[in-house]
Amino acid sequence: MAHRDWLGLKMELPRKRRLLLTLLSFIVPVVLWSAVSYVPWLWHPLVRITAQGDVDYFAEDMDVPRADFDRELAKTHADGTTPPEGHRVNPLYLPAPHEVALAFYTAFKTPPRLPNEPWLHESLGHSIRTIFWGFVLSSLVGVPLGILCGSFRFFSRLQEPFIEFFRYLPAPAFGALCVAILGIDDGPKIAIIFIGTFFQQVLVIGNTVRKVDPALVEAAQTLGARGWRLVRRVIIPASITDIYTDMRILLGWAWTYLIVAEVVGTMSGITYFINQQARYRNFDNVYAAIMMIGIIGFSTDLFLAWLGTVLFPWKRKTRTASGRASFWARLRPKPIPA
Repeated sequence: MAHRDWLGLKMELPRKRRLLLTLLSFIVPVVLWSAVSYVPWLWHPLVRITAQGDVDYFAEDMDVPRADFDRELAKTHADGTTPPEGHRVNPLYLPAPHEVALAFYTAFKTPPRLPNEPWLHESLGHSIRTIFWGFVLSSLVGVPLGILCGSFRFFSRLQEPFIEFFRYLPAPAFGALCVAILGIDDGPKIAIIFIGTFFQQVLVIGNTVRKVDPALVEAAQTLGARGWRLVRRVIIPASITDIYTDMRILLGWAWTYLIVAEVVGTMSGITYFINQQARYRNFDNVYAAIMMIGIIGFSTDLFLAWLGTVLFPWKRKTRTASGRASFWARLRPKPIPA
């Protein structure tokens, strides 16, 4: 029997195995989190007091280190006084999975403590608008410039050396300057996301455009295509699917700048909600809000991946054809060695 490539080094994994591994990538972290949360002997460094006994500074629902609880417990036994009672718990900053799951509902239903504070859905909407405008403005400039740099050496030599230098400058370093120029509202936040994605966009898309098959360009030039017509008719169609994939990846990059961008000027959006809930020690809401960012970003990427199959159906057909070819190749009988 031929050796099966279980790790997928030489061929694509079977569909069922891919689905199983995808599920495991989410299940394993949740199982570990649940084990740490629900199995007392794994960690649980604190003891939650249920009865203070004769220990003066203990109070009900108070969390104390296990060493302190054990010391006071031994002391009460030695003195013949009423011992304290309690059970082991994790620190407040590590809520259990069921508490975070419940917070996905309660965080939306719980009104803000102050009249001027936003609701969770308002904070999420604010953050999504910030990401949208920052990325759209970056793409309106970065994508055409990346195509020019990838198509023409003139633009590549003129633009890319400075962009290579500038991309190493951390976007948050421009926060004070953005506030001075754009004010304290959403302008500097959008600018931070713009700075964080624009320079990467130009370089990544320029590199993608350079990978267009030179034979296609030479054939078009032989037929008389020149300049912008060559770019519009040959280079862009040949690289558009890869550019689309690059944009999906770069959108995820923009999300990573969100928390930093929202603390510039007036704190707003989901970052404001997370900081306020941490201040109130509602860490289940903090975890839920952080996970909401991941869910929104991941769902957006899945939607864009599906949209790519609609916009570029030939790419889907190519993958299907290659998958069928590999399937029939595996079924083809192997030659018997002499």
